[in-house]
Amino acid sequence: MQAIEKEKVMENKKSISSDIITEKIYTLRGTKVMLDRDLALLFEVKNIRLREQVKRNLSKFPEHFMFRLTEEETEMMVSQNAIPSKKHLGGSLPYVFTEHGVLQLSNVINSKKATEISIRVIEVFVQMRAQLAELAQLKTDFETIKRKLTNNSKNIEVVFSYIDELLEKKEQPRKKIGFKN
Repeated sequence: MQAIEKEKVMENKKSISSDIITEKIYTLRGTKVMLDRDLALLFEVKNIRLREQVKRNLSKFPEHFMFRLTEEETEMMVSQNAIPSKKHLGGSLPYVFTEHGVLQLSNVINSKKATEISIRVIEVFVQMRAQLAELAQLKTDFETIKRKLTNNSKNIEVVFSYIDELLEKKEQPRKKIGFKN
């Protein structure tokens, strides 16, 4: 019986691809977050119910787990992310959840679907962090190569300047050495 349940969970995980979740992750205030409406869709609950549960459990959501967008941030989200209108975000200032907030939200929503999706979302956050670490390493490697190339270019310029000096240097008569009469 447990094998059948595990298969269903794996099937459900596969149904929501990393790309779908990644598209719903935004960077606000220097933090990767997800909108409450997107999480409500993924958790298969109404956005109003999700917000109710959050309001009932505000003590479980410190500022680094969840925060509410300002009017300016909401307008920016609408203008930059192909969101039709503020009304599409739920009509009021939306909540956004960090990775930890998503996990806490699944505990508050307390449904099997919410738990499954939150695990999938956290896996995507972990993948994104790994990719960022790889990019940081690539950037460091690139900077090292760039520094070496710059150094080599300077050295080549010095060599060419010495060659130019030697070619331009007029031959001066040498002082003869040896037996003099």
